[in-house]
Amino acid sequence: MKYFLDPFGCVKNQVDAENMMAHLNGAGWESTTDADLSDLIIVNTCGFIESAKKESINAVIEWRDHYPNKKILVTGCLSQRYAKELPELLSEADAFIGVEDPSKIVQAANDVTAVSPNSTCNSQLSFSNLTGERPLLSLPGSAYIKISDGCDNCCSYCAIPLIRGSLVSRTIPDIVEECRALLKRGIFELNIIGQDIGAYGADLKEEITQRHGGTEEKQGERSKLPELLNAISEIDGDFWVRLLYIHPDHFPLEILDIMVRDKRFIPYFDIPFQHASAKILTAMNRNKAGQCDNSANKYLALLENIRFRLPDAVIRSTFLLGFPGETEEDFAELVDFQRKAKLDWLGCFAFSREEGTAAYAMKERIPARTANLRKLKIEELQIQITEKNMDRFTGQNLNVLIEEQFTSEFTEDDTDNNENLWLGRLFCHAPEIDGTAVIISSEKNLRIGTIIKCKVTARRGFDLEVRV
Repeated sequence: MKYFLDPFGCVKNQVDAENMMAHLNGAGWESTTDADLSDLIIVNTCGFIESAKKESINAVIEWRDHYPNKKILVTGCLSQRYAKELPELLSEADAFIGVEDPSKIVQAANDVTAVSPNSTCNSQLSFSNLTGERPLLSLPGSAYIKISDGCDNCCSYCAIPLIRGSLVSRTIPDIVEECRALLKRGIFELNIIGQDIGAYGADLKEEITQRHGGTEEKQGERSKLPELLNAISEIDGDFWVRLLYIHPDHFPLEILDIMVRDKRFIPYFDIPFQHASAKILTAMNRNKAGQCDNSANKYLALLENIRFRLPDAVIRSTFLLGFPGETEEDFAELVDFQRKAKLDWLGCFAFSREEGTAAYAMKERIPARTANLRKLKIEELQIQITEKNMDRFTGQNLNVLIEEQFTSEFTEDDTDNNENLWLGRLFCHAPEIDGTAVIISSEKNLRIGTIIKCKVTARRGFDLEVRV
């Protein structure tokens, strides 16, 4: 029996999909990239904001229209968030499962297709055994490592705690084992992810030695991210470690010491500031009570500290526009912060009113047109900032991770007949969300998923041209 997977949502959802695939494959199912050949279509949905929900629902409807007789199984955040409502509202699907246990995909797939389990296959693999051996949906040479799930931040606009629950961190030995397994498979780039990796380990209990002997456990109260990075640094080999999604108020400064000491931890930081206005950040529940007064200055000081310790640091962030109560003065504060912060990469989103969140009932709602205009102004300003920031890499010799061969009309005016084009990424490019490196080489057989030393020769928009 064959299944076709249609994935949606963030890379954390992607890791869930990869683990579900591992369970299915272990139970005797076979993955196919051709839906025509499949017995089962799995739609791994996103339920974060309205546009993502619509995209997932439309996918289910379109698959049903295209394949009236195939079985469709809906998984992921949307089916977790609306476990009671979806079966009645989305009759196009045959079954639904949430995000709590990837191994449940096997029973759901067997039930919906009336397949008897194959007793010779291992359908009881544990999560820890799967993590390093799972199929990968990421780009060649790169993999995501989810070190935690859920979130305790409870930002007033965010539905993640409603879907994923409270913070649950994996143990350090389990994560290190996954890193080792992925590196043995030839992976070069390890992307550390979670809803907020700065909070990693705050939920874990730790052993403390009692004064009169013996041990006891207490609840962890601080980030164990530095401890995790120290453990990863003990792994031998040449690889990159990229850190994604650190809440600015949970940024553990100790990790800078580790990154100065071990250059395999690349100086790339994804720090979602969301806003700079103290009033809006308070309404977003982004800061603890009483700590919002000088948020913009505090965030700028954090950036200054990072760049002082790591001069090559690359910073990505996220801004949320049109939050209830956002005035022109609040927006002006954000623009001023953007100019001063000089972020390398920036993603902008207009506020999405999500039921179940604290912001859902907030008054002083901002018209969608106003929110989108503010978003556009931020994006236009960021183009200038990002292009100027990328100029600093011109002339440098840097490692490039090769991802695919490039074919385009671009070749005629800019390369001679003996040159070949490839696409890849420098350390300043996170997978799929930042720019890219256009690699020019006389070699015809560069190995995808490996690194090669190149010289950055030019900037083309957000992208960088490099030559082997």
